[in-house]
Amino acid sequence: MLRISIAALLLATTLSAEVPYPEFITKFRGEQEQDLRKNWLPLVGLYWLKEGDNSVGSKSNADVPLPASTPASVGTLSLQKGKVSFRPSGAGALKLKNGQPAREAEVKDDDVFTSGTVDFFLIRRGDRVGVRVKDSASPALREFSHLEWFAVDTSWRITAKFTPWDKPHKLTYDTVIPGLKEDYASPGYVSFRRNGVDYTLEPVDDDGELFYVFRDATSGQTTYPAARYLYSDKPRSGWVVLDFNTATNPPCAVTSFATCPLPPPQNRLKLAITAGEKMHK
Repeated sequence: MLRISIAALLLATTLSAEVPYPEFITKFRGEQEQDLRKNWLPLVGLYWLKEGDNSVGSKSNADVPLPASTPASVGTLSLQKGKVSFRPSGAGALKLKNGQPAREAEVKDDDVFTSGTVDFFLIRRGDRVGVRVKDSASPALREFSHLEWFAVDTSWRITAKFTPWDKPHKLTYDTVIPGLKEDYASPGYVSFRRNGVDYTLEPVDDDGELFYVFRDATSGQTTYPAARYLYSDKPRSGWVVLDFNTATNPPCAVTSFATCPLPPPQNRLKLAITAGEKMHK
């Protein structure tokens, strides 16, 4: 699923009359930082499973190495044609997040294994199956202070025209993982004018919203080099609101254990979008 967890926290881009814009932005920024602390700064590992058995534990030669606070061996994850099963190495060494002991069984995609401050779970990207490892005692979480943002500028809250494709259209993303590409359905493109110049962006559908992966003239200067992300509501009467004050860095700006999509060529703008999140320090 393409949606990163900030989207679940994101307030509707079309503002409610009861919420003043400065309060909306303040809440949005606070929730972005909370999301990083909960979901991305605790990440300490991402390991792609090989077909067959994969050892899991803190021993140095484990296929899925865990932090030193966990047992040397907690079990084995076995990948067989896309299905994953788990065999524990000893009674009580590992539990599921629901408190039940981890037993020999097929692993569901929403299963979370836990040992002390450490959790791990499956992720799927294309035909690859990986294990993502989180530690609530991670150094990145401990050292994080705050994010940097441009000053709020309402001129970057732009009404853009939405043009649907006349037939099904696929958008292919490269990702920060070499060789990994991701395909998603694109419903159309949006166009807007800034300082007398026309620009377009192509989004994809993402659980009831439009999701844009873009790069602009600030990338690598004052903003994260690889990309920034933006969400909008779906079009209403052929228009969408692009609020670049809510543009955010991808998770890979704070962790090397994310699988962030990168902007396609048509979403690399020769425009300095001086709004939203700045480069992480």
